[in-house]
Amino acid sequence: MRLTAKNIANLELPPGKTDHIHWDDDVPGFGLRMRAGGSRSYVFQFKIGTQQRRMALGTVTALDIGQARETAKDLYAKVRLGQDPAGAKAQARTMAAETFGAISRRFLDYQGRHLRPRSFIELQRHLLKYAAPLHPLHLTKIERRDIAAVITGVAENSGIVTSNRARTSLGGLFAWAMQNGLAEANPVNGTARGGRERSRERVLAPSELALIWHHLGDGHYAAVMRLLMLTGQRASEIADLRWSEIGDGVIILPSERTKNHRVHILPLSTPARAILEAQPHRADRDLIFGIGKGGFGGWHIRKQRLDAAIEAATGKALEPWTVHDIRRSVVTDMAELGIAPHIIEAIVNHVSGHKGGVAGIYNKARYQDEMRVALQRWADYLLGF
Repeated sequence: MRLTAKNIANLELPPGKTDHIHWDDDVPGFGLRMRAGGSRSYVFQFKIGTQQRRMALGTVTALDIGQARETAKDLYAKVRLGQDPAGAKAQARTMAAETFGAISRRFLDYQGRHLRPRSFIELQRHLLKYAAPLHPLHLTKIERRDIAAVITGVAENSGIVTSNRARTSLGGLFAWAMQNGLAEANPVNGTARGGRERSRERVLAPSELALIWHHLGDGHYAAVMRLLMLTGQRASEIADLRWSEIGDGVIILPSERTKNHRVHILPLSTPARAILEAQPHRADRDLIFGIGKGGFGGWHIRKQRLDAAIEAATGKALEPWTVHDIRRSVVTDMAELGIAPHIIEAIVNHVSGHKGGVAGIYNKARYQDEMRVALQRWADYLLGF
């Protein structure tokens, strides 16, 4: 029987059956599937090798019989040519789910279990923000020129260092994709780096640190920045500081939060203690700064506002500087103040010379008194400007 709009309206399920297909005599494999629940849909069935496959074409209410027949004819022609239309459809669905944006999120889920919080935040920024133009593209269709365009854009808007870091993140994603069978090549290979990076040498004078201090205002950013200036610690160590890491006049950083993976005990000067004591406690949150699940964030926009405030107040902008410059500046300015090098190293948790190896294990608590005196001396000097 040739299926037509007229006769399919009168077709019924054979007695005793809950699922049946009425086959068309005109197009091989084309049929109308009926179920006991009342559903009616067009199907196309074919054979690939020894396997029978069936594809749903659409419901009777959604698809005209003429359209369904033409679709079935096209599919039959493909089968005659040795193609597998069902496999091609499944592959198309798979490819649609493997865009750069989708794979980026899978990669981030993987890396979130391995990276330190700050490194993970940077990776997110590179892949979700800077590489946003790549998101709708299928991963295997991305070419070297697409990557180069992203890297160039980042260099123009955010600088050479950031573009090189973004390039590294992109390369890491494609390497991971290759390892997991999601890509056959890494289009980042062969793209140019944004230029040679120079070692950062900016050292802020105590007067510049004081200028920053006095224009910070209030809030978490101000508290974090002032603690960085008072202690010389790494930005992430203070931004992610926890109440459980505050002891009797000291900060105790656990090994998993320090770069050298050693417990770091840091005495607090009077101003540093005052800053921490001024922070409100939340019963549901161990982190001192920031909101949500993480510690303090939003460095970029806050620094822009700070630089603008300083320029507006003084009529002159500070020479370009970064948050990490504060740590280098504290180390340098403490040395200028006459504080002994090994005490400065102990304060900033550097491991070298006599503090390395076995000696470091037996000297964890050494220099606490000297460190406390040095940090108080530094605080008094800094706040004297």
